[in-house]
Amino acid sequence: MQAIEVQEFGTSDALAVVDRETPEPGAGEVRIAVEAAGINFADVMQRRGHYQGGPEPPYVPGMEAAGTVDAVGEGVGLDEGDRVVAMTNGGAYADYVTTDPASVFPIPEGMSFAEAAGFPVQFLTAHGCLFEWGGLEEGERVLIHAAAGGVGTAAVQLASRAGAEVFGTASSREKLDLAAELGCDHPINYVEEDFVERVDELTDGEGVDLVLDGVGGDTFGDSLDAIPQFGRIVAYGAASGRPGEVDTGTLLFGNKSVIGYHLGRAMATDPNRVLKAVPDLQQGLQAGELEVIVGETFPLADAAEAHEFIENRGSTGKVVLTPE
Repeated sequence: MQAIEVQEFGTSDALAVVDRETPEPGAGEVRIAVEAAGINFADVMQRRGHYQGGPEPPYVPGMEAAGTVDAVGEGVGLDEGDRVVAMTNGGAYADYVTTDPASVFPIPEGMSFAEAAGFPVQFLTAHGCLFEWGGLEEGERVLIHAAAGGVGTAAVQLASRAGAEVFGTASSREKLDLAAELGCDHPINYVEEDFVERVDELTDGEGVDLVLDGVGGDTFGDSLDAIPQFGRIVAYGAASGRPGEVDTGTLLFGNKSVIGYHLGRAMATDPNRVLKAVPDLQQGLQAGELEVIVGETFPLADAAEAHEFIENRGSTGKVVLTPE
């Protein structure tokens, strides 16, 4: 089979098209013939060698795949030909991938493979950050960084659907317009204005109740200034390349909370807590209340180009690979 392999840590040049043996599903595993694979920024961080606990080269990246069930191991209650989407422990940038059926879900009727490949990681991350870990309630204010990205577009929709007042940051008019279309009440161009000052202005100095931060670095520190007493931040990534640093004195005297969320680790530790959101998300997608935003698709062989596209901040929504 054709696959994309990270042969060494580094730039996108480290991604190579290779031929590998088609994996055979073991007992309790399912093999999927991949029709689309979602790209996540975590894939980029892993390729750079900056992802804590990430795989060592050579490896096939990819955390989510959509396609059809091709073969099943002993004890798996899925049928060959089923249209499914799955979270995988790597290996999705390939023609075939094997995974645990516990992380495999049916594709909602009418949803394309490309759209399905953008569902698991971004919507389960967004839902967990907002509700299960972030405790967002109707009427609260939430600030979503990278509001036009994969997780951001999902989070904006979910927060708006829940009756929150949504603030979102992005770097261009095109991205801000997309966020607004999805339910962002207050799009903020962080390149042209200080988002903390803008939040302060829009809320008459009250700030926001919750911040979703997948950026880290200085953005995380500034976000602490955007939340009031009893406000909270859910940190779920470090796209800036540097995790945010916490001054516990700020938390102590500000009665502020910082909560960490990592989808993969949460799935490994308490999958039921993560996956209980799936029925509601599938219902929302089926009913047209939620939408997977696919910004760009690339052939599998152009995975390096797709990574560069994301790193150059050209992407909106989800970027997806499709085998030729």
